[in-house]
Amino acid sequence: MSTICGANCDECASKDSCPGCAATCGRPFGGDCVAAEYIKVYGKDKYDQFKRDTLDELNALLERNGIPEAEALYELSGAFVDLAYPLPSGESVGFLDRKKIYLATQIASGEEGVCYGAVADASFILVSRYKENGADPELILYRKRS
Repeated sequence: MSTICGANCDECASKDSCPGCAATCGRPFGGDCVAAEYIKVYGKDKYDQFKRDTLDELNALLERNGIPEAEALYELSGAFVDLAYPLPSGESVGFLDRKKIYLATQIASGEEGVCYGAVADASFILVSRYKENGADPELILYRKRS
């Protein structure tokens, strides 16, 4: 299977059901892919720079909030990273498009069984805190990007 960003599809859990991003014009799960969209417009080198800049912006936000630094960002489906956050009304809602591919990472908190997750695209950065397997998620910050 051929990709636009150069990702190794052999490592993906969805590889058997996914036609690949090259075959779907950068929409392997039916939604936009931050990497494919950026690469189609600006090229791979500019995307790599965008990804580094996003990591730098994320780490500045994490540092201001006392959260350990993220080492890298990975292209991940919204279906893997969208958590249902509890609202004061008792309802739980996800904020991500489960068909879209975002830049994301998981960061160990130093507290056993607790992690931070970060998700970003060209328009926002979201950071959350959760327990093992995404249990008890808490939205830490959501920031629009310019």
